[in-house]
Amino acid sequence: MWQGRDSRGDVGEGVLSVAASSLGREASASPGGSVPKRPAGTDTVFPRMGGTVQCEGVPLPEIAAAAGTPVYVYSTAGITSQYRALDTAFSAVPHRIHYSVKANGNLAILRLLRSLGAGVDIVSGGELYRALRANYSGRDVVFSGVGKTATEIGEALAAGVRLINAESEAELTIVNDEASRAGVVADIALRVNPEVTVSTPHPYIKTGERGNKFGIAYDEIPDVARRANRLSSVRIRGLDMHLGSQIAGTEPYREGMQRLLELCRILAADGTAQLEYLDVGGGLAVTYEGEDAADPAALAAVVAPVLPPGVTLLLEPGRYLVANAGVLLTRVLFRKRTGGKTYIITDAGMTDLLRPSHYSAYHRIEPVSARVGGQDGGSAVVDVVGPVCESGDFFALDRRMDDVQPGDLLVIYSAGAYGFAMASNYNARPRPAEVLVDGRRFAVVTTRESYEDLVRHEQPALAWRDA
Repeated sequence: MWQGRDSRGDVGEGVLSVAASSLGREASASPGGSVPKRPAGTDTVFPRMGGTVQCEGVPLPEIAAAAGTPVYVYSTAGITSQYRALDTAFSAVPHRIHYSVKANGNLAILRLLRSLGAGVDIVSGGELYRALRANYSGRDVVFSGVGKTATEIGEALAAGVRLINAESEAELTIVNDEASRAGVVADIALRVNPEVTVSTPHPYIKTGERGNKFGIAYDEIPDVARRANRLSSVRIRGLDMHLGSQIAGTEPYREGMQRLLELCRILAADGTAQLEYLDVGGGLAVTYEGEDAADPAALAAVVAPVLPPGVTLLLEPGRYLVANAGVLLTRVLFRKRTGGKTYIITDAGMTDLLRPSHYSAYHRIEPVSARVGGQDGGSAVVDVVGPVCESGDFFALDRRMDDVQPGDLLVIYSAGAYGFAMASNYNARPRPAEVLVDGRRFAVVTTRESYEDLVRHEQPALAWRDA
């Protein structure tokens, strides 16, 4: 079992102890319809060899036997390939890739990306703590987020982050106050709401349209920048935007970049700021069900040629780097027939993978080991559900898939982003283990929570205080 370092650094520290589709479309699929193809790219890092799915060179049943289920499994090769594709696409211009930690903040993944040259984009003090624990320096960090507290801003200043992406004039005041108290000048970027309309699979993942809570309204930026310029302890270094998630085309980025460039010209013309950074955010689409994925080369062809001289481009991918490099393994507990429906009940639930319930998201599901002939062969139309006491606890509804029986392992694809990161302890369920695979070796990088972990921070004896 892998427990140490390798030539890329300490990316796998740890010891042993799958775009969304609407439920309506899935539910309306014909019971006689074909089983959808795997998400693009997963055949490379999760090949089926001899009837059994592997992660790189490790059969998934071996991981399940060693780590139990449910368990998240991540591919080093999958993450590395995505990072290098994006980095290569923008090689002609000065650029920095800042991985969006909210997609998956596992320390082993953060260390892997650091070894590849990535910085990080964070949205909380907790994510800053994770980044520092993964040996990122403050200069590797861009701090985003619409609701930073004074404490978090102070922590970011103490760490020496590269940029604080300010999302309101009120936030600028707090940054200035905290920087003045610390005796430093805070480097900031103004997060612009570019008011660009995008097509995304779910309204919750739109962030750059008029009326969204994120950023400063486009037409207010010049005045806010001028007022910021009068503050003694902040310095405007850049502009930032984030359009949303699961954006496959380049037109929204082209339009958003044009709006940022127009603001650059305005701020330069009146002497408010000579900018050093333009941040176009993330949001690059990946394939969950056969939809188009983002093309880094096409994006670079739109964005890179218009980058002003002396300006560094920042990119903040999250899902693009990790989504299809991760799967969730779960074991079938029961097969239940009631009300004219067949339910496949698994040991994973919405507490482990929330996306299907929260976003109506589609994830491809397959048995890990293919059955050969016999009464258990073929396919069936089923609901794949978990054990949580909620009707919204499901992974698939009215889904035609290869038939499975109790005891079988299922692999849920495209679970590397917003999977474990959104897991919870609802129903007092311990969160699952996480495993990182590198070639023919693997390591548990997060141990499964115990029952004791569920109550670790609760006080057995109350220390009452008088009001």
